[in-house]
Amino acid sequence: MQPQICFWQILHFGGVHWVNPILNLKIQVMSNYELMVIFTPVLSEEDFKASQKKYQDMIASFGGATVHTNPWGLKSLAYPIQKKTTGIYWVLEYSGPTDLNEKLKIQILRDEQIMRHMITKLDKYAVEYNHVKRNGGFAVKQKMEA
Repeated sequence: MQPQICFWQILHFGGVHWVNPILNLKIQVMSNYELMVIFTPVLSEEDFKASQKKYQDMIASFGGATVHTNPWGLKSLAYPIQKKTTGIYWVLEYSGPTDLNEKLKIQILRDEQIMRHMITKLDKYAVEYNHVKRNGGFAVKQKMEA
């Protein structure tokens, strides 16, 4: 098996594989994604954390890497889903090859604890925005009085 080098923030080719003729290495380009999941509100805290860990481990086993995780907790829904008016929200930012999403989607659709999910591909501006927002936010300008 040939080693794989991941350039997920430098190159954005959408999962294109190419071979470096000098080193004879297969390079797999990683794309950035955001997964938002709404879990059923009847989950206990332990089950919620176990589900988070399960999907993070699944992403790692499929060749991806977790960038950031953000559990929002119990929130009201805009409209009822499966006769429930609340849900436990969780946002996961990760990088991985494009085929990872199909494998992940199959597992998510099989899980009865998940009411809704959405996978969004992040462009370089969204990745930069999320990074700045996570690490202290944006500078707030003070009004100068004359």
